Amino acid sequence: MMQQQDSQVAGIVLAGGRSRRMGRDKAALEWEGEPLLARVVRIVGRRCDPVLVVAPEESAAYQALYGTGGPEARWVTDETPGAGPLGGLAVGLAHAADTGARWAFVCATDMPLITAELIDELLRGVTESTQAVIASDAQRDHPMAGLYRTDAAGVIADLTAGGERRMLAALDALTTHRVAVGNPDWLTNVNAPEDLHRLHV
Repeated sequence: MMQQQDSQVAGIVLAGGRSRRMGRDKAALEWEGEPLLARVVRIVGRRCDPVLVVAPEESAAYQALYGTGGPEARWVTDETPGAGPLGGLAVGLAHAADTGARWAFVCATDMPLITAELIDELLRGVTESTQAVIASDAQRDHPMAGLYRTDAAGVIADLTAGGERRMLAALDALTTHRVAVGNPDWLTNVNAPEDLHRLHV
């Protein structure tokens, strides 16, 4: 269980993807009247402070939402180009550590059904020996719905420097605890237009 001195939890929203399958920027898609990225930031902000959005300046998310009424978050733009979400995780954790947070909740921008209760369930899985607490369901692990120790930033950066791009590699490199979440719908992500349509029907 997380101790009082560890209670500050940062939030990291990975938003640097190219949204190839969606055909347009997922971060700016509207969900229930607000951009998807703004929604995710708002919900993560219920449990996490600060909330960091990792997206390079050339990304569609940054260009669509920065300075235009987008999410109330700190933008992290020094992600290594081409490093994928693992690279975003590395720089996000480093910036979160600089804020004094020992832990960070990490998620993707394309999770419209995410709730603060997901973060609560993961927090209950934290122990002194774990470096990552990851949501899982009956099908798979969800490395982009998890808590990470911010001092693991160096380990993740070393993976990306060696050419690794898979988020699952982070779970192999860290002492990882998996939590079967109470509602698998929280982990739903939207990768293509049909995914978004299916959630609305």
